[in-house]
Amino acid sequence: MSEKTSAADPRKEILGLGLGALGVLIFSFTLPITKSTVPVFGPLVVGIGRAVGAAALALIVLRVKKVPFPERRLRGRLFITAAGVVFGFPLLTALALQHAAASRGAIVVGILPAATALVGTIRHGERPSRQFWLAASGGLITVVIFAIVTGTNGRPEAADGLFLLAVLAAAIGYAEGAAISREIGGWQTISWALVVSLPLTIPITVLAMSSHGIQNLTGPAILGLVYVSVGSMFLGFFAWYAGLSMAGVARVSQIQLIQPILTLVWSALFLDETITTAAVIAALMVLGFVVATRRAPIG
Repeated sequence: MSEKTSAADPRKEILGLGLGALGVLIFSFTLPITKSTVPVFGPLVVGIGRAVGAAALALIVLRVKKVPFPERRLRGRLFITAAGVVFGFPLLTALALQHAAASRGAIVVGILPAATALVGTIRHGERPSRQFWLAASGGLITVVIFAIVTGTNGRPEAADGLFLLAVLAAAIGYAEGAAISREIGGWQTISWALVVSLPLTIPITVLAMSSHGIQNLTGPAILGLVYVSVGSMFLGFFAWYAGLSMAGVARVSQIQLIQPILTLVWSALFLDETITTAAVIAALMVLGFVVATRRAPIG
């Protein structure tokens, strides 16, 4: 469904924006929970292993619903989606969070909406207005300045590079997944992306668990791994891809600018991370750009 179509049906656009917001809420817990879980299970298990549990749930749902395997022409695109959202973003953020605070990751990953809109524009022919791009660029510039100003000796940190690569991976996965979801549905898209990844995710997880082991296993760590598997890797994408499909990639992607603010709150509450003045200012500026992009026309 194109932006023009969704604009002609306000109720469907509102529903799409609501589903996108629900997905963002679920995703907003991901970085803090990943940060607290990585020391116990290691980055490979948390980054890649989460997809194994999610794929098991996906197989059950697909079997119950008797959903046929996607057509051959869609399979390559499913692998592109999986490369971005099943492998790239989860693994790269897990690696980065070994060295960086979740609150820092929240601001850097704030670039994701602009990146998703850019990929969506190139890939799907959406044409946001100049006003839209000015507002989206404002959000991008804000997080880049934050990374530079708060980095060591006025330079971005090494983990910032991993976060940026994660953003690129996710943007490609989101945009491609949104295109597929317009043909087979949002939950079917993430479900099949998880399933086609199993030949890689299972052996990687087994090898990672055998080599890293489990350090100081606790109840919260187990719950954390369950959350990033069931919530971040499965349920969140149900809502997210449905929203992208209904209201358009460029429009819905901007809701994700709110995610850094939410993640900052969870980082302070659950990880006792100190939220700096610079982070608060950056988060508030990003929120302002959310409002601006929401009001900007998209042709």
